[in-house]
Amino acid sequence: MDHIRGFLVILIALSLIIQNSSNVEGRYHYHKKQKNKGSPVATSPVPSSPVPSPVYSPDPDDNAPPPPPLPSSPDISPPKIPSDPYPNDPGTSTSGCVFDVMSYGAVGDGSADDTAAFLEAWKAACAVESGVVLAPSNYCFKITSTIFSGPCKPGLVFQVDGVLMPPDGPEEWPKADSRKQWLVFYRLDQMTFNGSGTIEGNGQKWWDLPCKPHRGPNGSTLKGPCDSPAMIRFFMSSNLVVSGLKIQNSPMFHMKFDGCEGVLINKLSISSPKLSPNTDGIHIENTKSVGIYNSMISNGDDCISIGPGCYDVDIQGVTCGPSHGIR
Repeated sequence: MDHIRGFLVILIALSLIIQNSSNVEGRYHYHKKQKNKGSPVATSPVPSSPVPSPVYSPDPDDNAPPPPPLPSSPDISPPKIPSDPYPNDPGTSTSGCVFDVMSYGAVGDGSADDTAAFLEAWKAACAVESGVVLAPSNYCFKITSTIFSGPCKPGLVFQVDGVLMPPDGPEEWPKADSRKQWLVFYRLDQMTFNGSGTIEGNGQKWWDLPCKPHRGPNGSTLKGPCDSPAMIRFFMSSNLVVSGLKIQNSPMFHMKFDGCEGVLINKLSISSPKLSPNTDGIHIENTKSVGIYNSMISNGDDCISIGPGCYDVDIQGVTCGPSHGIR
């Protein structure tokens, strides 16, 4: 028995020795690994995945730079509209916009006063590029002494396809209106006055005033009021085109250009009786760069009269008679 006990003691002692030896080796490898802390450690590559990476969310303690900010959504607020010097602008179209005077209350029967309708149509057309004031055919419009003023947007057209006329003679002329002019176009640039219609001046009762030279014996004059309106006056305007119209029977000058620059007159017909006094066809003064072409003028005074302050005037293809010619 003593031998058996001794043998068991030896076995237990050997087991303890072997176990202690194994524990020491494990601790050795652990400390060896800690010695190399901070050195690069190879890692197995991670295969790429088609799944998108999640949104990067950095740890608050992480010193890595933050990712670039996501692009902001585009600004969809409407652009600022520049201020416009033209009030009550009905539009900004660059193409022709027609403003028919009938749509603004004109009657067109030759008796009703259509002045207000023309002024409203003018105001609307003036506010857009290439606006057209239209006096349509098959109507006769009576308007009183009126100033169509600018500035307007470029390309404005005043188109007369019907008949346009003033009140019939001095008795019907409104007392508050100027007797020196009927239609005045003032401070305009790039305007066209055209159409296939007629501008009728109703001049007979003005010519018959006792102060007119042909009323007295041997060309003498009699006392009495003598102011008579020029029919159409362009004043302080530039780059004008007048074409295609028939203009007749003006109380005084048919057309007058004063303080203008860049005037093109083409294919006009101007007429009044040979004894109608002071009915110059076209009168220009203080005006430069004028071209008058392919027109017929028959009246009681100068066909074309050129006043002071004019230069660069070209006249071609104009038929005059029985007037006093060009001077």
